[in-house]
Amino acid sequence: MSKDRRDGKYIKPEDSIHAIMPYLMPKRTEAEVYLQDSIDVTELKKFLDDKNKSINDYKITVFHAFVTAISKTIYNRPVLNRFIAGKRMYQRNDITISFVAKNKFADEAEERLLVLKVDEDMKLDKISSKIYNDVTKVRKEGGNSIDDTLKFVTKFPRWVVTLIMWVFRKLDYYDKVPKFISNGDPNYTTVLISNLGSIKSNPCYHHLNNYGTNSIIVTIGEIREQYITDSKGNLNKRDVLEVGITLDERIGDGFYFAKSFKLIKHIIENPTLLDEEVNRMVNYEKQNKK
Repeated sequence: MSKDRRDGKYIKPEDSIHAIMPYLMPKRTEAEVYLQDSIDVTELKKFLDDKNKSINDYKITVFHAFVTAISKTIYNRPVLNRFIAGKRMYQRNDITISFVAKNKFADEAEERLLVLKVDEDMKLDKISSKIYNDVTKVRKEGGNSIDDTLKFVTKFPRWVVTLIMWVFRKLDYYDKVPKFISNGDPNYTTVLISNLGSIKSNPCYHHLNNYGTNSIIVTIGEIREQYITDSKGNLNKRDVLEVGITLDERIGDGFYFAKSFKLIKHIIENPTLLDEEVNRMVNYEKQNKK
């Protein structure tokens, strides 16, 4: 009998440590690793300014660039696209990025959940256009399937909602959650991104969820000016933002995670890489040694 899931292929852990981890730490929230660092986006902003001169309908944003950089990193570092479900490890079939879009920037505005499937031939332009169109559509129509499902479920009394969620946790364990729910649920995506910079905030630690298969959450802060000393000892004013990443350590190890974060930084600081297909390999270690 196959151990594969609808959304991923079963992987036998390479070592005994990762084989026992799901039993020692059965909850994703028990196995969180948090990384935070700053990234120089000075060259990225110049790069985007040049690209946006030829675009009339919308603007390619720093957020769009980060979605592309993260997607490119995952294609280069496939362990990031693993997850633990039912105490087993799986390699996810697709790369999916989820995020929240508010109807408007106001406290009372409703939040809409969006999921972007990133195909291997996508580049920054295509990803940016897809995000813009999806956000515009959901704001115009007022919601999507997962939003409608949540509204329906939460209309029931508290004890009924509790029972429904118990059932869904069991379905989740055995990969029986209906497609029409899981396909639009950020809890079943590769990465959930929270763009806190859009509300002029710093990145924060964001917990993982025990429901679903999501193993990575990224928070992006506001761009700020900062003086940085270069290799020649000169003090230069640069545009910098901080990024926080929470990961499930059961899918990999700290060394792999640290190298992956370095790749994200390398792509953002060398933005011409964003114009390549996301599945194009980046030999960043050799380039950084030069």
